[in-house]
Amino acid sequence: MSSWPSVAATTPSSPAVHGAGDERPWRCRLMHLVRIVTALLALCVITTGCASGLPRDSQGTLDRVTGGVLRVGISEHPPFATVGADGQVGGEEAELVREYAASIDAEIDWMPGPESALAEAMKAGELDVVIGGFTEDSPFTGDMAFTRPYTTLERPDGSTAKVVMGVRPGENALMVDLELFLARTTGEI
Repeated sequence: MSSWPSVAATTPSSPAVHGAGDERPWRCRLMHLVRIVTALLALCVITTGCASGLPRDSQGTLDRVTGGVLRVGISEHPPFATVGADGQVGGEEAELVREYAASIDAEIDWMPGPESALAEAMKAGELDVVIGGFTEDSPFTGDMAFTRPYTTLERPDGSTAKVVMGVRPGENALMVDLELFLARTTGEI
């Protein structure tokens, strides 16, 4: 014999399941459904509010530099980045950074130096972007986040490497904005 109730025992008029005239199971199911719908609506409101400002910068860099000052570290690496004896900054990457700064209405404060010093300055939060022919296999991945590659360079041994720019880790809005600018400039999008 089966321990499952018969079909007759599960009909709405069956006193074995509901009791005569007892509406509680129906009301319980309705209240449960109302709670689920309310929870889903609340979840939708919360996630819509949270997603409105994504991506975000942990330090608010994009907001600070837009209409302000973009602090850029530059390590000499011709033809990507050059620094003249008079402090004049030039090169392909420097020109890209100037165009990017113009697109967000920012002035540039250049900080020339060797890669290791710039990596330390980036780690200390003193720089927003670092350029100088950095490649995706740079040893400074712990000190800065790299954009996706936007061009390639040929090394002296004939191999090629993908060129990137460095951004402060956690500054996701700046990273996305800079990458979109690079993608538009290089014709990727």
